[in-house]
Amino acid sequence: MCKKLLTILSIFFTAYCAKAQTELVHQTDSQKDTLDGGTLLNIIYADRMNFKKGDSLNQFISLAGNVRVKQNKTLFYADSAVLNQKLNILESFGKIHINDADSIHTYSDYLKYIGNEKKAYLKKNVRLTDGKGVLTTSELEYEVTTKIGTYTKGGKVVNGKTVLTSKEARYYGETKDVFFINKVVLTDPEYIIHTDTLLYNTYTNITTFVSPTTIKNGSRKISTRDGYYDLNKKKAYFGKRPTIEDSTGTIKADEVAVNDSTGEAEFKGNVVYKSKDSTSGYDLIANKTEINDKKGTVLATESPILILKQGKDSVYVRADTFFTAKLSDLIKEKNVPDLRDSVEGKFVEIPITDTDSSSDKYFEAYSHVKIFSDSMQAVGDSLFYSLKDSVFRLFKSPVVWSDENQITGDTVYLYTQNRKPEKIRVFENALAVSHAGSNYYNQVAGRTINGFFVDGKMDSLRCKGSPAASVYYGVDDYGKFFGVNTATSDVIDMYFKEGKAERVVFRNKLEGTTYPMRQVNHDAIKVKGFQWLNDKRPKTKFDILSY
Repeated sequence: MCKKLLTILSIFFTAYCAKAQTELVHQTDSQKDTLDGGTLLNIIYADRMNFKKGDSLNQFISLAGNVRVKQNKTLFYADSAVLNQKLNILESFGKIHINDADSIHTYSDYLKYIGNEKKAYLKKNVRLTDGKGVLTTSELEYEVTTKIGTYTKGGKVVNGKTVLTSKEARYYGETKDVFFINKVVLTDPEYIIHTDTLLYNTYTNITTFVSPTTIKNGSRKISTRDGYYDLNKKKAYFGKRPTIEDSTGTIKADEVAVNDSTGEAEFKGNVVYKSKDSTSGYDLIANKTEINDKKGTVLATESPILILKQGKDSVYVRADTFFTAKLSDLIKEKNVPDLRDSVEGKFVEIPITDTDSSSDKYFEAYSHVKIFSDSMQAVGDSLFYSLKDSVFRLFKSPVVWSDENQITGDTVYLYTQNRKPEKIRVFENALAVSHAGSNYYNQVAGRTINGFFVDGKMDSLRCKGSPAASVYYGVDDYGKFFGVNTATSDVIDMYFKEGKAERVVFRNKLEGTTYPMRQVNHDAIKVKGFQWLNDKRPKTKFDILSY
């Protein structure tokens, strides 16, 4: 009798619950209209349900065990939940999972969902994943319709080996973008990025910079406030005049494009490189510069200028194109002439030492080369200069000036020390001209010239030829010209005082004549190939800018 009674009660209770659930799940159209345009939350399943009628504003259903609730395509999973049917609000607890029939899955230990607004408030061990990145935080506000999630109490996004943390962030599910705000840090195996605002896409793995940002990679530091970095392709672009700094120097430009896979970087617009070395420092300025870190090369074009610094003294060099690389790499490929040991430029092998030093660098300049310093100036078609030996090697119609003196030849090597001329060597068609006054010029011409400077001023030179020739204007004790001497000799030495020619010495096979000043045609006695090129001489550092 008792068993029959229990069976009847069980059937009655099951039918009642089914009827109650049907009433709760399937509301009338008039009820939907009262939900301010919201969509009803429908109970799909629960191991246990408990219905409790409240006042006119509240009507609760308690759900426990494998809870599943649905709103349109959005599914809510939880260990337990309470649904306020009147307000269309769901509060869930334990192992919460939200999915909107897409790749975005959201998890937490607590959820409050406002059905009419389609807005979720998640707390405790919150995790959002879109198939690529994983967002974790303590609290998250998530809008189901727009697929936008926001945290304001700190969180992080992990995408493979890339980790981003911030105080605040907003996730956009439609585009897979995350907008990080406040103390943003991106950590990658190769980089650490610090900024206040950053945009990151979990699918493309592209980071976009919109505020002052610092990127560190080993000894390299990049400061920028505009641009992007593709972490997959290792390519980056920086705008609004970024700065790149490493142990050797600093470079700035209006915009920079970097390819870390190849080690190449392109700088455009007011490019300024400043080396940090105090003993052999230099600046390289251009409108376009291409750098290859792996090869250690630099190509500067579009009005480039090289500034070689030594304390307050500087040498300014201008050309159409500059190329610079490691001298040790060049020596491995071919021999370099040891210019200090032989006038003829005997080729020897230079020992490779201090290859990590900033002096292990050479420069090649092409077309319209101009050089200016307070103690010497020069022009030529092309130039080779090494920081290791501080020798300017000028090719194709070079001209060098110092005070009132001009030296030309097929090729000129100008040695410097502390950015001042120390020695000069001229190969083939060598000519030295010293302005004596008025339209008179002291001249020495031959095959080669070796000259020496003291404190940056011409002190002496030796001209060799077959034979060498000279024109020298003699001056009396009162500074007046008393005559002009023309002569030839195998070796001619000219000595200078305060940068001006003072006397000439003939070493072998002298043949010459001295003429009174008024009894000679001064143009006719000039040496073969004479030219005075003062109009080509840079008078100031600004003159090197003109062609």
